[in-house]
Amino acid sequence: MQLLNGNEVSKALKLEIKAEVDALRAAGKKVPHLAAILVGMDGASMTYVGAKEKDCKEVGFDSTVLRFDASMTEADLLAEVEKINNNPDIDGLIVQLPLPKHINEKKVTETISYKKDVDGFHPMNVGLMFKGLPCFLPATPYGIIKLLEHYKIETTGKHCVIIGRSDIVGKPMSALMLQKNCTVTVCHSKTKSVKEFTLQADIVIAALGIPDYLTADMIKEGTVVVDVGITRVDDASAKGYSLKGDVDFANVAPKCSYITPVPGGVGPMTRVGLLLNTLVAVKRKEAVKAEGLQG
Repeated sequence: MQLLNGNEVSKALKLEIKAEVDALRAAGKKVPHLAAILVGMDGASMTYVGAKEKDCKEVGFDSTVLRFDASMTEADLLAEVEKINNNPDIDGLIVQLPLPKHINEKKVTETISYKKDVDGFHPMNVGLMFKGLPCFLPATPYGIIKLLEHYKIETTGKHCVIIGRSDIVGKPMSALMLQKNCTVTVCHSKTKSVKEFTLQADIVIAALGIPDYLTADMIKEGTVVVDVGITRVDDASAKGYSLKGDVDFANVAPKCSYITPVPGGVGPMTRVGLLLNTLVAVKRKEAVKAEGLQG
């Protein structure tokens, strides 16, 4: 069994990103600028946005974080999104989810310019992804693909079972694994016997948010297991909780050829996916500018 170490891979990719940013700066070109909007005081969201700020500093990006009270109106939030859409200095925008219940997440997502939608949630980017055309990929699936590529895990002709059908992970992951020449099965809450499918899988991607859901009796020997889940579970430790994935790691890991830990597996790769998308946004602008000068 070998760990798919997201911490190590993300560090390597961030060094590559930093080298590209340093080259842009040295050439007098634009440095990537990522903006984030945080509404409310959700602890996990605050931690995640703080980590993104740190990532930006590490690779040399400019970053802006706009923090607003949970009482912010939907209209005011949409107005802030439009300001960033129209700000040529900002290349990528994320609005941290979840949002307060009085704000329509779908409306906010669709208001973000698809050209700055580095989370890859806008319907335009989703459509381009399913067509296999250039786009911003959803950060978590993008990070998982980069992790599999780093470890040179064979996907062609393999059977990949994805547990979960969310718009953020399950659905886009299925499209990307199809593009990697996998045979893909998507299981979800209405699937009658998930175990029947996972026992046939060469690769299992668990993304349903139920701690320890995938057990050792559900996989065959040598399976590659990617655990997307991360849930706080109360316990008697000093912190009062522990972080659990969707996979019963202690019992599943011995049967795997490769497996992601939680934490330290998919999480760091999600953040790298966001950085890669923001870098791509700047490169696209440079390419358009170059074409304009040539024309």
